[in-house]
Amino acid sequence: MQGTQLVTRMAAVLRRVGSGAAEGVTTAEVAAATGLPRSTAQRVLAALAGEGFVDRDARRGRWFLGPELFLLGSVAAERYDVTSTARDILRSLAVRTGESAFFSARRGDETVCLAGEEGSFPLRSHVLHEGIRFPLGVASAGLAILAYLPLEDAEGYVRSRSAELAAAYGGQHEVTALSRRVAATRKRGYAVNPGLVVPGSWGVGAVVFDRAGTPAWALSLTGVESRFNGERTAQLGALLLEAAHALTQRIVRRGRA
Repeated sequence: MQGTQLVTRMAAVLRRVGSGAAEGVTTAEVAAATGLPRSTAQRVLAALAGEGFVDRDARRGRWFLGPELFLLGSVAAERYDVTSTARDILRSLAVRTGESAFFSARRGDETVCLAGEEGSFPLRSHVLHEGIRFPLGVASAGLAILAYLPLEDAEGYVRSRSAELAAAYGGQHEVTALSRRVAATRKRGYAVNPGLVVPGSWGVGAVVFDRAGTPAWALSLTGVESRFNGERTAQLGALLLEAAHALTQRIVRRGRA
């Protein structure tokens, strides 16, 4: 691998390691996710470890993000991170609903979960956790963001990616079904994922805009189906829209400060 191909593959490796959250990932998992031969994945990981970008637990044989990324991330956070701005809103959503609340950011054609707050209800959905990534249109956060992209961009994404999404996440992500969910999200203002990632695990999401009015983040609530279907879905959606609007206003004011 040379040039831009090498950079692209290293970025894919780092993303997969990052999605492993606190449990880390194995070399085999990195190879499977990136399409690299295991030997190549091992060499890339070793090279990244030499620079401090990943770290390996020798006892368990699992890879984690390394200290150099923490240092770089601390610098980048001054410009890009709004997680601290969202923390109290996440806590409020978790307390008011009893469900788990999450804050996710758009990164290209994906969302990455940046923060979460567990609710008080003892049964929880475990689909989301900090660091996990999903393509736009899959989890409720990504569906909310997709729905509020410019219409031409959203339709183009659905046409170009629906076959891939359907193969990975099921037939409800084919063109017609996904287009219908995008339209429904735009109409009611919030997204609903009725157990399409993991059966019985529901999610509701609302988009958060940046200072330019671009859908850049999303707030979501997740839980078990019995807590989300029926009238309560609309109640949770209304709470999310209120919280997402408040967070958008904070971000706009922060940019003016």
